Amino acid sequence: MKFNRRILQASFSTAEVARLTGLTARQLDWWDRRGFLRPSVTAASGYGTRRRYSFTDVVKLRLASRLRAAGFGLPQVRRVVESLKRLDPAADGLATARLLVADRRVVWARTDSELVDLLHGGQLMLVFPVGEAVADVARAAEDLGRAETRGLLGGVRGRRP
Repeated sequence: MKFNRRILQASFSTAEVARLTGLTARQLDWWDRRGFLRPSVTAASGYGTRRRYSFTDVVKLRLASRLRAAGFGLPQVRRVVESLKRLDPAADGLATARLLVADRRVVWARTDSELVDLLHGGQLMLVFPVGEAVADVARAAEDLGRAETRGLLGGVRGRRP
């Protein structure tokens, strides 16, 4: 997925981030003051200064907002966001990432065969497609049937171990 480079390099004000994420300016301020999600372009440096957030900051804030709305606590959301820092939006890492939320777990689908549990120490889980196993067994059974038909297996049919 390709994005307009201008958008990826843009910076966003607190008001713009609030509109893009569904968070309030007060929440953004509180999260910044607590060190939860700080703006990476321009941090606040006293009363009246303006924060500027990067595109990646806005994506993380939007995900954090959705996870909070789903009932996850800030410590859990923080771990998810920390894990996502490794992904680069310009290299499609962030754009192609898929998060699976099931009950109290957040799992990052890194590839079609690898899942990473973001809330349990980044534990790697492997996915074994059942459909492939079904197809493999079906092919092997057909090959076995052809071999039996040609008489290659002799009297094996009907024997029980």
